[in-house]
Amino acid sequence: MAAVKSRSKLQVWGDVIIAIFLREIKSKFNDKVGISWAVISPVSFIFALSMMRNTLSGGRDVHGMSTFLFMMIGMTLIQFFLITMNSTANAVTKNKQLFSFRQVQPISAILAIAGLEFLIKLFVVIILGIISYLFSLDIAINDPLEVIVNLVKLWLIAVSLGTILAMAYCFVPELKKVTEIITKPLFFISGTFMSLQDIPEKYWHYLTWNPILHIIELTRYAAVTQYGNSGVSDFYVNVITLTLFSFAISCYHISWKQAISH
Repeated sequence: MAAVKSRSKLQVWGDVIIAIFLREIKSKFNDKVGISWAVISPVSFIFALSMMRNTLSGGRDVHGMSTFLFMMIGMTLIQFFLITMNSTANAVTKNKQLFSFRQVQPISAILAIAGLEFLIKLFVVIILGIISYLFSLDIAINDPLEVIVNLVKLWLIAVSLGTILAMAYCFVPELKKVTEIITKPLFFISGTFMSLQDIPEKYWHYLTWNPILHIIELTRYAAVTQYGNSGVSDFYVNVITLTLFSFAISCYHISWKQAISH
């Protein structure tokens, strides 16, 4: 009789995440273009808008930073946040039929989809770097480690908010429409197209509640120190990240069983 190989809960959990990860890749990129479109689409969009803004500004710097790099950082980070949050928010309802299996829990779907979005955006950043090098564009990064740390913080915020919304969608599906309306202005109030330093200081408090704005501006500062970090705080980002992450874990722990049976 063949011996039955037992697996630990951690191994089972890892296998489930990998299986959902591969399933997500197949379902998301099942056309002829395949997964490459997930990189080509945002790269072309970011590159086109960045070049357009650079041309319209006459190639002038934005507070010591090239217009192209200024736009590229803003566009990449805001896209990363919105796509990751929305994908994570839909992870539970999208994979609800899988939760009939005892080994599969909603957190597995959330981690698999959030991890896929992180890898996709990493490829986008690499491709943008290669294109910039080929076009001889100045994209020297002063502190690449800080840029990576900021990217991880933004990912954690997006996944945390996505997890909270994922639980809420199971009880109130109509919240998806509300989320779409609320998140649209983020593209314009997160410093994507305009620096906080271009706005009079007396109006900063209307915008600086937004941690995405802080991360985008701090990432620009990490790339080019001459850009400055006026009005933004790394401490504020850390507090918001830890708070949202803790709140998301608590919401998930309290409601996941009711959410999948609702």
